[in-house]
Amino acid sequence: MDMNQPIAALFDLDGVILDTESQYTVFWRKQGQAHRPDIPQFEQRIKGMTLTQILQFFNADPSLPGRIQSELDAYERQMDYPYIPGVTAFIGELRKHDVRTAVVTSSNRMKMENVYQAHPEFASLFDCIFTAEDFSRSKPDPDCYLLGARTFGIPSSRCVVFEDSFNGLTAGVRAGMTVVGLSTTNPADSIRSLADIVIPDFMSFDVENMYSVMHKSSE
Repeated sequence: MDMNQPIAALFDLDGVILDTESQYTVFWRKQGQAHRPDIPQFEQRIKGMTLTQILQFFNADPSLPGRIQSELDAYERQMDYPYIPGVTAFIGELRKHDVRTAVVTSSNRMKMENVYQAHPEFASLFDCIFTAEDFSRSKPDPDCYLLGARTFGIPSSRCVVFEDSFNGLTAGVRAGMTVVGLSTTNPADSIRSLADIVIPDFMSFDVENMYSVMHKSSE
């Protein structure tokens, strides 16, 4: 693979850039147990879905989706938003190598305002930030990642997806992109079949590692 041609790195948000998945697991487990006990491990099933999709599980009571959204808004305002170890240094290295960078998240813009408040520098790390409002079909559909590729004018074969959830990893595979899985949410062995490589964080993963994975996945 010619590394002189443009390359794009497309990052999921929670569990990839931000170490927040455990906090969301607590919130959605509580909602699932209270309102959808018929769906085992509800908090795992919904990972990677947009809020609009998740709230559809609660439509049996017309008042419930609004109440849950209000609870989530309050919950997100008091959440911690720590970075995954090594991620900001890795993104900085990508930009030095002229790799295009984007966030591709199922989170909405309201949630992103909380992220920007916690990390004023966040938006400057990326060329683009795509949220749930930017695409109609969410992960595991590949639309969100294909949107990133189209925006940059870079073919899927030259894009790398960084994901942690089964829905997100599947979206990256369906988009025809190189997929780097992070074992921050699910055990490494459980996601290995959906990723070209699995890493625990970015502390020992650099641009050369990424190029090597891209080269192997293109063979």
